[in-house]
Amino acid sequence: MRVTDHYEKQHFFVRRGALRWVTPLFLVLVLIEISDIVFAVDSIPAVFAVTREPFVVFTSNIFAILGLRALFFALAAVLYRFEHVKYGLSLILIMIGGKMMVNEFLGYDLVSTEISLAATVAILAFSVAISLCKTRRAPGEVLRRGWVPGSPAKKHDEDDAT
Repeated sequence: MRVTDHYEKQHFFVRRGALRWVTPLFLVLVLIEISDIVFAVDSIPAVFAVTREPFVVFTSNIFAILGLRALFFALAAVLYRFEHVKYGLSLILIMIGGKMMVNEFLGYDLVSTEISLAATVAILAFSVAISLCKTRRAPGEVLRRGWVPGSPAKKHDEDDAT
């Protein structure tokens, strides 16, 4: 496919002579939608760790696709407050993977769904609480430290761009 060098207003396709060209805006849209599908497929093993009910797995992935991007933009302005959540999520993924392997190896559910859900909630709550306690400083101080998504660009960043 032929791709234009620059955006053409809000068009995905443009015609130049007899040829149809794709704009970079179309490529961005394709990449965003592919990332949604990748995240949905990525979450399937985590859902199976909680339940084997196909309806729950299917609907949770639909809601994940619909909500992840909107949730990111809603939380982007306060993302700096959750700097330790990534460690909690890593621990949750290790725990869920271990649970799946142990249960599969033994052939029965040694670790119940209730225990894994309680541990997931506890780890996530603890990592959020630690993050919020450690980032209690004023937003102005955080903005001086670095740019926060959703915030206005710092003055020296605007000067560098020109």
